[in-house]
Order: sequence, then structure tokens, then C-alpha cells
Amino acid sequence: MAADINGTIATVFRIERARLIAGLTRMLRDVGLAEDLAQDALVTALAEWPKSGLPDKPGAWLMAAAKRRAIDGFRRDKMMARKHAEIGRDLDEAGESPADAIEAALDDDVGDELLSLIFTACHPVLSPEARAALTLRLIGGLTTDEISRAFLTSEATIAQRIVRAKATLRDAKLAYEVPHGAERAPRLASVLEVIYLIFNEGYAATAGDDLIRSDLCAEAQRLGRILAGVAPDEPEVFGLLALMEIQASRLKARVGPGGEAIALPQQNRARWDQMLIRRGLAALERAIALGGEDGPYALQAALAACHARARSLEDTDWRKMASLYDTLRAVMPSPVVDLNRAVAHSMAFGPEVGLALLAEIEKAAVLRNYAPLPAAKGDFLLRAGRAAEAKVQFEQAAALSHNASERAFLLGRAAACD
Repeated sequence: MAADINGTIATVFRIERARLIAGLTRMLRDVGLAEDLAQDALVTALAEWPKSGLPDKPGAWLMAAAKRRAIDGFRRDKMMARKHAEIGRDLDEAGESPADAIEAALDDDVGDELLSLIFTACHPVLSPEARAALTLRLIGGLTTDEISRAFLTSEATIAQRIVRAKATLRDAKLAYEVPHGAERAPRLASVLEVIYLIFNEGYAATAGDDLIRSDLCAEAQRLGRILAGVAPDEPEVFGLLALMEIQASRLKARVGPGGEAIALPQQNRARWDQMLIRRGLAALERAIALGGEDGPYALQAALAACHARARSLEDTDWRKMASLYDTLRAVMPSPVVDLNRAVAHSMAFGPEVGLALLAEIEKAAVLRNYAPLPAAKGDFLLRAGRAAEAKVQFEQAAALSHNASERAFLLGRAAACD
């Protein structure tokens, strides 16, 4: 029974965590302190809920617990007490107590708090890498290990970025809001990057037993739709939204009844969500109408649309996809784009073409421990009739994967080579 209630508490906290941090950050202007207070609320829930039962509104309960800790902290800790006194001096003329001000600030309705938190975490005072890492931690709830794999860098580097980013935001005493007009433009690219990284972690989880984390995909889609509402003239916002909607349409078809991964060629396309495909295609049309057809996200959405429009793998316009990847490579050069481009060219022009492109990619060390690289090579080799070599590549990819479902899938492909 204790394990059941603890599991329920963990699930509730995972759902409420980002909103809890956002609400606390709005008042405290300190994301590090907000994260600590959210964690304190979880500890309190773990101590009290097994005895009292799950509250009717667990999110509100956690916020109330965090608020109490915030107020107690202001009164107890010397540094927090100084901030408390400063707030009190500012409010003396209004006749409000600092504790009441804290309560009021936490209860104010200022719109979508998560979106405000993302724009705060993506402020230009931070480097682009720090913005993405911090927001993935605060909004996505990802561990530093998961974020490090998303960035193809070390966990220690990510941990340092997050700590420094929190300190920088705290010291800068930034306004907690969604920026408007000219102030929004320099921060929008980072916001889009962060949202897409959150979506990708949900679409293909880098660790754990589950191949997908649909909650992260849904959160990224929700934030993308909100952005489209507040930035209706930004083509890349609609490009990203289109990309996520079309990609999410395949989620149910990507996993079998036992949690096993199902590759694109074997997916039952009848299980693809047609409503999400229609939403995605409409968003792509909007991005193109705004003149953003060559934007990185619009190009990736156009690639996803090639799959969405095809009734079968054979019907896919691989030559168009190869051309789109050529354009994307010029617009947004990266080793991962090069890898995906090699896949498209191998499907359009044959596996030997793909292997030649992979030979160039393998010279770069950045993807040396990236599981999709040997997985793609294994597929090319298998289609070229070189099964023994393909088996070695699939086994290497499985050894590099940190996701149990993906690892099982790759080992299955290796076994099939026999």
C-alpha cells in the first residue's frame, strides 16, 4: 500500500512540478529557490499523504505547502529575511504585510505561467546552451543525464550550465513575463529550440524503460499552440507546431502492445492520428503563407508531411525528402541533419549512396557514441545484402542505447541478421 501511494505522489508531482516552479518563480524571481521549494513540497507530501490520503486538489495542496515554506524561509533565513524586509518597505504605504504580499503574488493570475517561465529561462543574459538546458530541467523535469544526451555533451557540463544559469537569472532580477514586440524576437529562437528538445525527449526517450514519454510530447505541443496564439505572425512558430503535430500523430503506432519499438516501415498507418496530421498540415500551410518555407522547422515539418501524406512506405516521395534534406543541411548544418539526410538519400538512390554519405559522417567524432549512427549503417548494410556486417552495427547501436525498448529493438534486428 505504501508503495502504491508513493507511486501516486511521484506521478502527481511529475505532472504538477513545472507549474509549481513557475508559480513560485513568478513571485520569488529565483528559479533555483523555486525548484528547492517545489522539492520541499514533495517531501512534505511523502510524509503526510500516506496518513491523510490524496487531497482533492493535489496541485493546490503542493502549492500551498511550497508557499508556507517560502514564507517560513523568508522569516527564518537571514538572507531571505533581508529580501523580506525589502518587500515590506516597498509595501509599507499600502499597509500590507510581507507575508500577505507573498501570498497575493503567488495567487495572482498572470496568464500562462509555464510560458512565462520559458521566456525567463531563455533570456539573452544566458548563453543559448544554458537557456535550453535550464528550461529542459525546469519545464521538462529532465535529469542532467537526459539533457546531456540531448546535447551530445557531458553530464558535468550540463550540471554546471544549470547552476550558473540559475545564479545569473537570480542576480539579474529579471521581470517574469512573456516579452512583447522587439524584445521577443531575440528570445524566440531559443524558446523554439527548448520546446522542440522537450518534444524530442518525449518522442524518443533517451533513457528509461519506455520508448516514448507522451506527457512531454503533449506539454511541448501545448506550449507550441500557446506560442502560435501569442505570435501569430511568426512563421517558424507555425513550422515548429506543424512538425510536432505531425510527429505526434505517429506516437501510438511507434510502440507495440508489449512496449516494443516499431520502426516506421512496420508501423500500422491506420493508427496514425489523422486529426493531428490535419492540424500539422494546416500549421505548415500557415508557415509557408507567412514566407517561412525555408525555415529550419518548416523544412522539418515538410519532411514529416512527406511521411504523413504517403499511404505506404513505398509511396513516400523519397527524392523530395532527399532534396528537402539538402536544403535543410544548408540552412541548419549539423551532424544529426547529415545522418538523416544520408537515410533519405539511401532510400531515394540506394543503400550504397547512403553508406558513402555515412563514411563522411563517421570521420566526425561528435556522433561516435550516438546510437542512431550505427543503427542507420546497419540498415543500409542489410538492404545492401551484407547481413553479417549489419549485425555488428545493430549490436553496437544497442550497446550505445540507454533506452530499454530501443535496445531490445536493435538486438532484435541484430538477431534477424542471422
